[in-house]
Amino acid sequence: MTSAISGPDDGSGAASASRPLLVLASASPRRLSLLAQIGLTPDRVDAADLDETSAPRELPLPYARRLAVEKAAVVAARTDEPALILAADTVVSMGRRILPKAEDRDTARTCLELLSGRRHTVVTAVALAPSEAWSEGRRCVRAVETTVTFSRLTERQIEGLLDLGDWNGKAGGYALQGHAASFIRFVSGSPSAVIGLPLFETAQLLRGQKGAWLT
Repeated sequence: MTSAISGPDDGSGAASASRPLLVLASASPRRLSLLAQIGLTPDRVDAADLDETSAPRELPLPYARRLAVEKAAVVAARTDEPALILAADTVVSMGRRILPKAEDRDTARTCLELLSGRRHTVVTAVALAPSEAWSEGRRCVRAVETTVTFSRLTERQIEGLLDLGDWNGKAGGYALQGHAASFIRFVSGSPSAVIGLPLFETAQLLRGQKGAWLT
């Protein structure tokens, strides 16, 4: 899916003279909002839409890194203009087990029952890839691990969260910025990474690219 959105410099969707287009390889409104926090509005949104099935025995960290890199590469390959593609992937895991994105109520319930009263890890990887038309860009990737602990949830509390519905499409069946926040006892690491994009690491990667991406 491709959509044009207004650019950060002149409101026209065009990149500034000092840098190429910034393309977000994700349709996630959360990632758009997070980028806005650090003063960035992508010139274009072009979701990669990959098969996100994990490989047999693939661990959470390499899985997140692989998907972020593949998403950035797919969008870079189909972008004709000089551009830098930003992609990310978020994985919720219990030890070596990767929890699914909750696409239905039963899956979300299973995730919340597993997370109840326990500590888990959220891995978010962010990757940058230049299009072929921008030879000065470079590929890079960074992954961030954050520890999150839920309080013990009663059956009634789980059903209440399910009724509110903000589990839909979320890795692990919850959103830190949603109603589940009232049951999260502890976060160690990057809250923005849990939401979908580690802002400090993303900013550092952009500052490492040629051009005036951030102040």
